[in-house]
Amino acid sequence: MTTDTVISVRGLRNQFGTHVVHQDLDLDVYRGEILGVVGGSGTGKSVLLRSITGLQKPTAGQIDVLGTNVLGADEDTRAALEARWGVMFQDGALFSSLTVRENVEVPMRAIDGLDPVIRRDLADLKISMVGLPYLAGDKYPSELSGGMRKRAGLARALALDPEIVFLDEPTAGLDPIGASAFDTLIRGLSRSLGLTVFLVTHDLDTLHAVCDRIAVLAEKRVLVTGTMQDMLKVEHPWVREYFHGPRARAALDASTDA
Repeated sequence: MTTDTVISVRGLRNQFGTHVVHQDLDLDVYRGEILGVVGGSGTGKSVLLRSITGLQKPTAGQIDVLGTNVLGADEDTRAALEARWGVMFQDGALFSSLTVRENVEVPMRAIDGLDPVIRRDLADLKISMVGLPYLAGDKYPSELSGGMRKRAGLARALALDPEIVFLDEPTAGLDPIGASAFDTLIRGLSRSLGLTVFLVTHDLDTLHAVCDRIAVLAEKRVLVTGTMQDMLKVEHPWVREYFHGPRARAALDASTDA
């Protein structure tokens, strides 16, 4: 991991009616790192992700991704930028009427002149990369378990060989074994592919097992960033309760045993 900044957020403000979610929020994400974003309910973790990826237009602020001003980019520039990142939403957010293979092919259809046979082969490769069996490509999302749908969603996020992957609560709803396996998958793919991972989570096991740094959302901003060891030294009440509570101790013990 380097300190080459691939995502820079400055002075971000998100407001819905009179409700201010973010105010003067600053954040840097470095190339090759896995950044875990945590915070209490209503702190706008997913809103931050959606702002960075252009799905939510903030009230104020600047967002630069891979050297491009997201908010000021024209349509062609944005399209080129979006091809350099992938997004996996909660539960995969797959198209129910398409097979897994067809879902993974969706981003590839934007590539002019890509042979359908090559597109299919590439989709099968991505399906294999996330640990799904070959036959899963012919199945529909309704025929998959929750863990398999998440893996299929990750395969689609990887379809265009992105530099950055955004993951929104990737282990939510999974049993401990499935969540641990997904954590291992994320870590392995990040290292082998050189991915930068922006990961919204509430899962303490994931923070211990996967994340290089953690960003805590509180008081409408990024309150603190740092390693897990840094988090244990923060005296803010919410941060202390979150990282020193019973579940945090259990996650720490599990990571130590591993």
